[in-house]
Amino acid sequence: MKIRTKWLRDLASIVFTVHYLIAAEQADEKVRKVRGLLTVDHLRVSWNKTTTPYLRVLSRLLRPRLTRYSPRAIRIPRPAESPYKEPVNAWLYFDGPLSALKNHTKIVLDMPGGGYVAMSPRHHEDKLLAWAGRTGLPVLSLDYKKAPEYPYPYALNECYDVYHNLIATRGRCMGLSGAAVPRIILTGDSAGGNFATGVTLMIVQSAAGRDTQRYQASGLLPVPEGLVLIYPSLDMNIGNWMSDDQMALIQDQRTRKVNRNILRRKSEDYYKLAETPRPSDDEAESDGVSDIKSEPPLAPVAALEGALASSGTINDTKANVVGSKPKVLKTRLAMSSMISYFNDRVLTPEMMRAMIILYVGPHNRPDFSTDYLLSPLLAPEALLAKFPKTFFLTGERDPLVDDTVIFAGRIRQAKHNDFVQRKELGLLKYRAEFDEKDHVEVTLLPGISHGFLQFVSIFPEAWKHVFRCTRWIEEIFDNNEPADNGPVTDAHSSVGGSHQGHHHGVTTESSGDEDNPLMMSSTRAPGHTPPSSKRGRGKRVRHAERGRNRSMVSLGSEADLLDRRMAGLAGGLMGMTPDITPTP
Repeated sequence: MKIRTKWLRDLASIVFTVHYLIAAEQADEKVRKVRGLLTVDHLRVSWNKTTTPYLRVLSRLLRPRLTRYSPRAIRIPRPAESPYKEPVNAWLYFDGPLSALKNHTKIVLDMPGGGYVAMSPRHHEDKLLAWAGRTGLPVLSLDYKKAPEYPYPYALNECYDVYHNLIATRGRCMGLSGAAVPRIILTGDSAGGNFATGVTLMIVQSAAGRDTQRYQASGLLPVPEGLVLIYPSLDMNIGNWMSDDQMALIQDQRTRKVNRNILRRKSEDYYKLAETPRPSDDEAESDGVSDIKSEPPLAPVAALEGALASSGTINDTKANVVGSKPKVLKTRLAMSSMISYFNDRVLTPEMMRAMIILYVGPHNRPDFSTDYLLSPLLAPEALLAKFPKTFFLTGERDPLVDDTVIFAGRIRQAKHNDFVQRKELGLLKYRAEFDEKDHVEVTLLPGISHGFLQFVSIFPEAWKHVFRCTRWIEEIFDNNEPADNGPVTDAHSSVGGSHQGHHHGVTTESSGDEDNPLMMSSTRAPGHTPPSSKRGRGKRVRHAERGRNRSMVSLGSEADLLDRRMAGLAGGLMGMTPDITPTP
């Protein structure tokens, strides 16, 4: 909306919202045009609308009184070992005076969603206030930097730095007494679920690194007490079809009841198009997609001979065919949830495409098939086996529901394999039995799409799911005994030594002589010495330094083509005209 006066723009936003709620056809046409030319401004204006003064007043009137104290804005300093020095902004939700924080040793560290480009903790206050009020615990929600100004992995490293400093300072950086190492639960919704999972992977990965002995001598970061992931975004690969391995995870006999509607939906598209009888639930369970085996058709003569041999005459064969039950056609094709819910009004493929391009940025070139901190769905089983208890909450009609059921299946599989191995080694009792609920629990809500916790004002049923997450938080803390994490004397003498070894970065197109705002290996010019020869000493600068000098090394034709493509896509979404110097 091209209205410069802010209060008038906010008021006009509400007026047009009401108008388009009534004029549905005009709204559909408007949405189609906007989504065809998406920019980061479109995404931010749309998703940040709940903090406009008028809607905020309305939401406060409709929200029950959950806490006596308002949220407080705080800043969490970076650890001394971090290459970044700018503090991380956060909001503290705590139903009590700041002096009472000294009595707490438990923290809920929340990473709010927003498609990596928008929304702050203030857009998630319904659930945050409810958690703080019901549990009585401090809930620290991070206002991490957003893409495209701060592309991957800046926000992920911010979240990791906060967790690192909370442990290193024993919570003193946010007002705790520091008498004990705090116990922390990580929570996240949508993009925040990606960050919560990524931080956990970074922590677990640090213990499995080459310098494990050195890290143990100085104290490792403890794994979080548990995870609560709400419709998380865990896979940046937007595919059309499910693989056999993915379907096997969903069809696992132990989770077939939970995933029943997911399996039914994956076969509906085929039966609707083919106009063939759809199998009953019992038949679907006995004839799962993973059990289907294609058999070569019999030759006409062989088929006829077989029929005559079994029935005696052609007339008998015809009678058997007529009286037999129509055989249900089977298919191995199963669409991904992103394609099945292509027309979802909350999260569309166009929006996912825009968010991924903006989050990755024009200069990064991660490997989408292996980078599990970008797509946690790809995490190695060895890391998943060390995950804490994880709860999932997702709508069955969410375009991201496959991320939930597949990742939960991978955690379950990793935990089960680890259990079997430990049992064979005699580390567990012979009669011990594997209970998946000790490791992962999944709740799928029928008929619900993405982001339902953002609409509690107009969808009151969402409150019970907010309070369900509250019970999960309390259950995690009640069931876990405080771990002995070893002495942590101050902010930098203990766990600080492990920080530099696994701070994450991404692959870029820069040469080694160029300032690199990220922190993984780069696609370098020939003859450049890789930084692996000097462990942990690669160049790092902050993303705030936007003035990047382009490399003087000529890129190859393929690299130049990819550079032009990514710069063009990201520039269009950011409302900028890409200025790419032709390769000499």
